[in-house]
Amino acid sequence: MSGSSPTGSSPVADALNLTLKIPISWPPEGSLTRDWIDDLTATLDWSSRNLPPSELPSVLPLDVVQRLVLTASNILHREPNCVHIDPPAIDQAGGSGRVVIVGDVHGQLHDVLFLLSDAGFPSEDRTFVFNGDYVDRGAWGLETFLLLLAWKVLLPHRVFLLRGNHESKYCTSVYGFEKEVMTKFGNHGQQVYRKCLRCFEGLPLATIIASCVYTAHGGLFRSMAVVPSKRLKEKKGRKMKSTLKSSSLKLGTLEELSKARRTVLDPPWEGSNLIPGDVLWSDPSSSLGLSPNEERGIGLLWGPDCSERFLSNNHLKLIIRSHEGPDARDKRHDQKGIQDGYTIDHEVDSGKLITLFSAPDYPQFQATDERYGNRAAYIVLHPPDFATPEFRTFEAVKPRPQVNAYYNFKEVIDSDEELDLESMDHSSAGSS
Repeated sequence: MSGSSPTGSSPVADALNLTLKIPISWPPEGSLTRDWIDDLTATLDWSSRNLPPSELPSVLPLDVVQRLVLTASNILHREPNCVHIDPPAIDQAGGSGRVVIVGDVHGQLHDVLFLLSDAGFPSEDRTFVFNGDYVDRGAWGLETFLLLLAWKVLLPHRVFLLRGNHESKYCTSVYGFEKEVMTKFGNHGQQVYRKCLRCFEGLPLATIIASCVYTAHGGLFRSMAVVPSKRLKEKKGRKMKSTLKSSSLKLGTLEELSKARRTVLDPPWEGSNLIPGDVLWSDPSSSLGLSPNEERGIGLLWGPDCSERFLSNNHLKLIIRSHEGPDARDKRHDQKGIQDGYTIDHEVDSGKLITLFSAPDYPQFQATDERYGNRAAYIVLHPPDFATPEFRTFEAVKPRPQVNAYYNFKEVIDSDEELDLESMDHSSAGSS
């Protein structure tokens, strides 16, 4: 198939006026170009519409996947826990530079392709921040993750990929990504999966944009000046209930975040590993204060007073987080819905807390009984202050290629509502 133009449709190839050159090969010098990414994009779009999943290696060979993941992983592991981003105030054409922020995408490749085109592709003048949850639940988690890694390699100082709670061993073993990789790469699936897990370990936890915007997947986190009780862990297989009183929890600092050990994919509930768990899993609340997130079994709930304190202490204007889609908000009656892809959860003196979700008509599988028909959104921040969010909403790309889920969605009651410690323990035991 090398150098051929295969039959079948690829809207991306048509839009870019490309003749597909497959299989994709790694650049001889190892340096990615925009043309290479365009070829990769069009090939992934074409294969998703015309090939069964098990034939992905025929157009995207194992060695290309390995080199791409390794190259991106080396870049990501060198970044700090909280990346400080200084976007250009003026672009090369004399207009204003901008920052695009993206929430959960969950393997919905075609919607990601639309978003990139609609927002304007990453460039030296256009910075992208992705807030995590690239994989699981959708059918093209691997393709989505690889495409975003390619953009990261091409523009490491203009594309930032943060970690979501689904970039973990536990979630990917429950919500489909592990099975997806095994289906697509067969005997080499475990090899590809392990390399992805290693790459997940390097994903930073948060960004500070233009010294005024904090982004993270889940949100805020505790101070480790308070030592958790040893009773925080209960017997194996039982749901964890925190013995910490809400009054003993204190809001963490950016300095503490910078010292957290993020390379643990499924942090134990002790020491500095608590901070990554908080950043990835916590949720906002309408109630004041900071308290354990009993419903999820990990992370925190924080109120508007905590948002105000965090913004004020760090001289920030916005907190932009993701983590909750329409299914999660459907079960939290005290919180606003997210049918348009975003909500403003807290409005306080110092600024706002925003939840952003970028996977439309979620979940994507045609056979699901419960469909939310939600729109998705991304945010554009403009100079000079980058503190006034422009919300851009969009519908799902239709028609979607027919595809089966890689997990039994009827058995998964809610989107990460509860961390199943028993499953995690079994998963860890099986990998040891």
